[in-house]
Amino acid sequence: MDLLLIHTGGTIGMVPTANGLAPQKGVVEDAIAARLPTGVTLHQHVFDPLLDSADVGPKHWNEILSVLTDHPVMPAIVTHGTDTMSFTGAALSQALADLDRRVILCGSMQPLNTGGDAEGNLDLALDAALNHSDAGVYLSFAGKLLPADGLTKYDSHADDAFRYIPQTLSSAPTRRQFDAQRLAVVTLTPDFPVAALSAMLSELDGAVLRVFGAGTAMNNPALYNALKSAIADGKRIRAVSQSTTGGLEPGAYAAGSELWAAGVENGGLETPEAALIHLWLN
Repeated sequence: MDLLLIHTGGTIGMVPTANGLAPQKGVVEDAIAARLPTGVTLHQHVFDPLLDSADVGPKHWNEILSVLTDHPVMPAIVTHGTDTMSFTGAALSQALADLDRRVILCGSMQPLNTGGDAEGNLDLALDAALNHSDAGVYLSFAGKLLPADGLTKYDSHADDAFRYIPQTLSSAPTRRQFDAQRLAVVTLTPDFPVAALSAMLSELDGAVLRVFGAGTAMNNPALYNALKSAIADGKRIRAVSQSTTGGLEPGAYAAGSELWAAGVENGGLETPEAALIHLWLN
């Protein structure tokens, strides 16, 4: 049996340095090799340089996807930092939809060889990759195997750091690689300065707009004019709720009606990360 390891970096493979924790080659690779059952051949792709996940973005998702394509069929473990794990989980889940691949994301809140959570997460990832065959992208973390399409990092310190928000995404994307679109997540706040929103949208090709509750926004005509103008210029704006669960319900409140009249897309139950990836791939 063959197993693919894609090691991007992250806390799981870090060691102490004079400037704090930093990734070091060999830490994750050695831990995986020591755990491989007899008869399993390991194929490795190690990022150079290894990355803190704060630096991971579309070009790195493309690199992961290209390596997966170069190693067809075989299950894969992708080791990754936790800070942007939810973005990478959404990216791989949507890009690989309907392709019958099994990918297990794995990271940790504490490095390997420190008596923390890393070993347990890695053991679970290996079991999930080698002993199960259901296609999909999953996260191995804190004793749980979570679908990766709707992850949210719930806690910045606890070992049980992630929650899963069920998604209702389309089955396959229009594209399976990430292009150079300039996209971002923008969060509305009370009395949000419209000039700031217009300035941001002028620099973007599209945006995810985090609105209030079930889909409301302030009653400010300038806000909706800014949205209409951006959409008329070909910029896609996809709304999601600032609430963690429950999603949007267009039409439930008059306060949100102008969003949909302006042409803002309804992201429904999507997390901000999933909505951002949707804009990239569709």
